[in-house]
Amino acid sequence: MVSTTQMAGDERDEFAAFLAGLTPEQWDSPTLCERWRVRDVAIHTVSYDELDTKGLVTRFLKGRLSTDRINAICVADYADRSPEQIVAMIRANTETHGLTGGFGGRIALTDGMIHQQDVRRPLNIPRTIDPERLRTALDFARYVPTIRGAWRARGVRLVATDLPWSHGKGPEVRGSGEAVLMAMAGRRAALDDLDGPGKAKLVQHF
Repeated sequence: MVSTTQMAGDERDEFAAFLAGLTPEQWDSPTLCERWRVRDVAIHTVSYDELDTKGLVTRFLKGRLSTDRINAICVADYADRSPEQIVAMIRANTETHGLTGGFGGRIALTDGMIHQQDVRRPLNIPRTIDPERLRTALDFARYVPTIRGAWRARGVRLVATDLPWSHGKGPEVRGSGEAVLMAMAGRRAALDDLDGPGKAKLVQHF
C-alpha cells in the first residue's frame, strides 16, 4: 500500500509535469482561485515548504493570522520566479515537510490536488486522478479546518460515482469524486458536474 506521504509526492510530481507543458499564455491564465493566475496557484502549493519555524511564525504575524493575507504574502514573495523556477521548486519539494507535510502529507496531497484542478478546469485540461489518492483527499477534506467539507455539505449525502466513497446523511448529491472534492472545497464551478435531490440544498451553502 502506498503511504500518504508518497501519495503527496506523486501528486506534486504530476503537477510539475503538467505545468512544465504549459505555454507562457497559459501560465498567466485565470484559475478558479479569485485573482490568482496559474503561476500564483502553482507557487502557492509549495510556498510554505521552505520556511523554518521562525519564518512560518513571521509570515503568520505579518498576515495578521488571516489565511487569505498570509497566502497572498507567500505568493508575492515568489513573484519574480519564472515558470521554470516554479516547476523546479515543486520538484525539489516532492518530499513534503514542514506545514504541508502535516498529517502524513495529507495537507500537501489534498491542497495540491484541489489546486491542480483549480488550474486544469479553466484550461479545460482534465485528468484521471489516482483513485486511492482521490479517496484519501476526500476523507481528509471533510474535516481539515481550511476546507471543512463536511460543514459545507451538511444535510446532504455526498456520493462519488466513480469510486466507492460517500459521506453524510440526507438527500443525495452525486458526481465524480473530483467534482465532489471541488464542491467540498467551495468551488462553485464543480456544482455543474453534480446532480441529485440534495443539490439545491448543497447550493444554499455556497
